Amino acid sequence: MKIAFYSTKPYDRIWFEPMAETYGHEIHFIELPFMADTASLARGYDAVCIFVNDDANAEAVNMLVDMGVKAILLRSAGYNHVDMKAASGRIKVLRVPAYSPDAVAEFAMGLLLSCNRMIHKAYGRTRDFNMNINGLLGVDFHGKTAGVIGTGKIGQCMIKILEGFSMRIIAYDPYPNKDLKVEYMPLKELLAEADVISLHCPLMKDTYHIIDEESISQMKKGVYIVNTSRGGLIDAGALIDGLLSKKIAGVGLDVYEEEEGIFYEDCSNKIIRDENLARLTTFPNVILTSHMGFFTKEAMHSIAQVTLENAASLEKGEELINEVK
Repeated sequence: MKIAFYSTKPYDRIWFEPMAETYGHEIHFIELPFMADTASLARGYDAVCIFVNDDANAEAVNMLVDMGVKAILLRSAGYNHVDMKAASGRIKVLRVPAYSPDAVAEFAMGLLLSCNRMIHKAYGRTRDFNMNINGLLGVDFHGKTAGVIGTGKIGQCMIKILEGFSMRIIAYDPYPNKDLKVEYMPLKELLAEADVISLHCPLMKDTYHIIDEESISQMKKGVYIVNTSRGGLIDAGALIDGLLSKKIAGVGLDVYEEEEGIFYEDCSNKIIRDENLARLTTFPNVILTSHMGFFTKEAMHSIAQVTLENAASLEKGEELINEVK
């Protein structure tokens, strides 16, 4: 297949170029993000390949359909950046449902540990030979209660990691997994009991701002929150208020609701106009990373492989096991 590959970064070429030859695909790498303004660059191609911060809105999808593009290949599990109503029955949408759940869960735990024990602050001090540990006090996670919201593949990996710290695990998921030996409970009860809350759910209408002013008011004082899923799960304004009131002891964020155009880009010489994002970077107990929880060698290999296998299945008329319907 001829594939127009948007939002290309150097590491994408490393994994996709050699593998595309194996599958017999022809890839045209485009550094621009996918959106209505750039969709015309896919004219003459069989498929487009887009990433999480691209915007396949109705206008862009309609343009692809009009140009005869057969598929939107997602380099991600989530598909909230695609207007599925516009795509339904008109163009195939194929995703990578699970590339490395361990990578994301391990990163989530790394954020949690760093946030609690102020490892990032300690590192900065010792580089300047400031060996003072005042202000770096953390808590033991051993024996504490961890609340996992979303028990899909990544959530299950996170549960195993938390069990290794001898934590009590409670969980919320509208579709409980009966095979998991975990204590499910309503969201309101989880918020009230958890010392640590880790988000591992997709962004949908029902999960948008699942962490907001009301839910934060139900939490314990001194709670830690980690989000490696989607930025829209958290109301940033409410999160800042929770930090200012000291209701929240620490936050680890690998995602942000308005990250498009900022994450994955070098904005070091730009003025950040998003006041909430700029404010979050000023808190000593907040660690913000740029949507990199997935970024391991194993995950990149899996993303490339499954994406190109999806294209091959479409080309051959095989069953599309990763089609979003």
